[in-house]
Amino acid sequence: MAAAGGAVKRLLIIALIGFLGWQAHGAWNRATLASQESEPTVASYADDESPRAPERARAFTASDDSRYQCDGRTHCSQMHSCEEATWFINHCPGTEMDGNHDGVPCERQWCGR
Repeated sequence: MAAAGGAVKRLLIIALIGFLGWQAHGAWNRATLASQESEPTVASYADDESPRAPERARAFTASDDSRYQCDGRTHCSQMHSCEEATWFINHCPGTEMDGNHDGVPCERQWCGR
């Protein structure tokens, strides 16, 4: 019976450590997101060879009047519409949705002509 009690105690300790780690990870994610939202970022395309680079290099702030926000998504598979993909290529750095640099993102998935 003592062996069963020891196993239960170890299981509870492991569960507690897992729960604390999960909570710490969530707090870190919330803190990271809050710091990204509080500081405006400027898209930098100095190394971008794209002809649209100067047009796309503009500041994005949390007060931008839009229903979208730069949240790290960069690919067409992460978008939900042509409008969303277009907003992302015009406002967010590092997007990879306009392979031929014609200003139309996600031509196969969302913005096909």
